[in-house]
Amino acid sequence: MTLSAKKIFILLFLVIQGGYVFAQQDLTRKIDSVIRLANKRGVFNGNILIKKSGKILYEASMGYADASKKSTLSKNLLFDIGSVSKEFNGVSIMMLQERGLLKLEDPLSKYIPGLGKWSERVLIKHLINYTSGIPLFNLLAQEKDEVIFENLRALNDLQFEPGSAYLYNHYNVFLQMRIIEKVSGLSYADFIKENIFTPLEMNNSVVDYPTNGIRIAKAFDNEFKPTAYTQSMSGWVRLTAEDLGKWVDALDHYRLISAESYKSLSENFPGGESSLGSTSFANGQLTWHQHQGSNSNFEALLYSLPQENILIIIMTNNQQMKVHGIKSAILGILQNQHVDVPKKSVYLQVREKILANRIKGLAYYNLLRANHFDSYDFSFEIGDLLSTGKYLQRREHLDDAIYIYNLAVRLKGQPSDIAYGYELMGNCYLSKKDKPQAIKSYQKAIEVDPGNKNAKAMLSTL
Repeated sequence: MTLSAKKIFILLFLVIQGGYVFAQQDLTRKIDSVIRLANKRGVFNGNILIKKSGKILYEASMGYADASKKSTLSKNLLFDIGSVSKEFNGVSIMMLQERGLLKLEDPLSKYIPGLGKWSERVLIKHLINYTSGIPLFNLLAQEKDEVIFENLRALNDLQFEPGSAYLYNHYNVFLQMRIIEKVSGLSYADFIKENIFTPLEMNNSVVDYPTNGIRIAKAFDNEFKPTAYTQSMSGWVRLTAEDLGKWVDALDHYRLISAESYKSLSENFPGGESSLGSTSFANGQLTWHQHQGSNSNFEALLYSLPQENILIIIMTNNQQMKVHGIKSAILGILQNQHVDVPKKSVYLQVREKILANRIKGLAYYNLLRANHFDSYDFSFEIGDLLSTGKYLQRREHLDDAIYIYNLAVRLKGQPSDIAYGYELMGNCYLSKKDKPQAIKSYQKAIEVDPGNKNAKAMLSTL
């Protein structure tokens, strides 16, 4: 190569490199404007990490570390991640299977003695995809470990035949952790630390770190009142955005378990989540992995596109139910598509008011719909009403929940969403011991969506 050719080559390289840097800076600037607008609108207070091709594209701590407003968030603070934590016990189960120490086809009774005959029908695979049929004892999930064990020992039979329906229930998670301890001879926390945290250098990850500890962000509500942490079961992973990113990167590139084990763990019952949340495969290759979790005003979302080397981690200590919307806005920027920054959640605004007084609460809901479309998001109104109904149902306001579900199913929506409303209605009637109305509701769910297997399973049980 002549001297002139070398100069031209170097000049072209610098131009291309400069263009790449400018493009990256432009992406960062656009993402930052979205996150700042989300914070200004009151729909995001938390930490966010975005990586592309293994490098940090954007990282920010936006908002307050606690309700006092005296300290701001930093990237070194830990967050509770709610049900995203279940990925760790699911992967641990698969690790033990790969080591030949257990099988997914093994019955629960093989590892946890002292339970009823039903435990012989529940297999480990039912626990990891939430089809065990173990009923919910406390809809607000506030039992301590010893109470969970007492309830399981006193249980006479299952809500439905294992494998026939889906019921998200933390008892499944609890039993997975006890199996891990039984097989490994280690406490759950020690197994996770030895087999995951240490190898991945997740140095800011702790199982059951106190939610009032100095290293963790403190949750608060929209009135800046501290939120009491109500989940009493042990085994929750609390960590930084950086460490959650390390976890997802290793998991989605099969550095923890094999591709075969990953695929098995990702299998879900129709309409339900797997231990990995939601995943999609094309031609045998993982295309995306998404998982959202929440606990007592903590909320977290991970979103991974392994083939595009894109990773998005969002954590908040002031839950606004908008992490999916923020993720979609970020993806829109990365993929050069239309971007909408989320508005405030209708569900969060009305749920307490409807709980206190259904008539007054619904009047307020209608006022928001008529006059505040610019501030509140009504794009998925049926979803907001279903969530409100579930909020009432968990607090045993069953008649109010049924009323809200009836409003929801009258709205225009996807057949699966309308059918889900009837399914939830059936669950309420079942709790009220009104079997005829429960049957009618489940039948209506199947009429609207013949693919609703949960309603079919409940009808079969009834």
